[in-house]
Amino acid sequence: MIELPKAPDAIELRHLRAFVAVAEELNFSRAAKRLFMTQPALSRQIQSLERLIGVELLRRSTRQVELTLAGEALLHRTRPMLGDLDQAVATTRSLGDEQRQRLASLTQPVVDTMDKGLDEFREAYEAMNAQLPTPEDVNARPVRSGGVPGLVYETEAGTAPTVLFVHGGGYFAGSAFGSRPLAGVLTSLTGRAFLVPDYRLAPEHPYPAAPEDVAAAYTWLATRTRPDRLVVVAESSGCGLLLAALRRVRHAGDPLPGRIVLLSPSVDLEARYLDQLDAGDPHAAVLREMVERSLPMYLDGHPATDPAVNPLHDDLTGLPAMLVQVGAQDFCLHDARELVARAREHGVDAQLELYPVVTHVFHHYWSFLPEAGRALQRAGDFINA
Repeated sequence: MIELPKAPDAIELRHLRAFVAVAEELNFSRAAKRLFMTQPALSRQIQSLERLIGVELLRRSTRQVELTLAGEALLHRTRPMLGDLDQAVATTRSLGDEQRQRLASLTQPVVDTMDKGLDEFREAYEAMNAQLPTPEDVNARPVRSGGVPGLVYETEAGTAPTVLFVHGGGYFAGSAFGSRPLAGVLTSLTGRAFLVPDYRLAPEHPYPAAPEDVAAAYTWLATRTRPDRLVVVAESSGCGLLLAALRRVRHAGDPLPGRIVLLSPSVDLEARYLDQLDAGDPHAAVLREMVERSLPMYLDGHPATDPAVNPLHDDLTGLPAMLVQVGAQDFCLHDARELVARAREHGVDAQLELYPVVTHVFHHYWSFLPEAGRALQRAGDFINA
């Protein structure tokens, strides 16, 4: 019996997925976006696959990409194989409720520290973020922006940042380093460098420390790039801090950014969404406890209805185009809807996108949650529009 030659052991699924994406798009730029990676990284994977197989799969020119005969043969065999594999994985996940269990395994250790003190909570929050993947082509470098320490995430060394990213964490947790999975995937997806300031946290530094730091970082960034090219992105409580900082920028007469992206915005410091929670739901009880702890630490007696801290009471006139994304069962859905409605009342081009998920800031879980991948693709397109 004749034994046919086997594929080299070094060929991995990522090589085949990269090849199929380029073969279907016939465009490296579009394929890279589809795979949440940079074009140079995608080119390296294709070159590696061709080297391992020993044949040319694609003909490239400055104007077009074409499949060779060998490439057509590989695509014919590989596409259904990957489809079968994806279906098998999806079936397995649905049978075992893998996504729910995976989310619980990531978030439950954070929940368990709620009654153990602030330091333990912060440590657990950072540990959770550390378990999430960061695209391999993304690097970080330290920077001080307007006197505020932080990190720049980039795919090419020395790239000037044009996006400001404000992390969440309930005003008392989170960091620039802990933001690397979410800021990193957006960096890879857009090809832009992201600046993430390490703003001061409550209760050591209550209001107005955090929005002051965010405003300082924004002003520093705005002096180094055209305002129309500057984009600001925030998640969860970072959205409220960002809007408070932009209010300061607006009142100072400084230029505003070209676009705003808000992911699962938590902006209502009156926390009226708590009234809509099921009193018998244990998750609701945990959320209520966290909110009732965090807001007093941050506000430190400051009125929760002050437009300086609560954008739902502010005049939003003059803000640039805004994209808001939130899960259809996220506790922040009320905030997102009310914010978009208020922005539109004040003439802002505000879009609201709902996704069929329960998890707050579901974007963090892009590596295994399909809705997160789709949302980030939309956000990346909006940033680069």
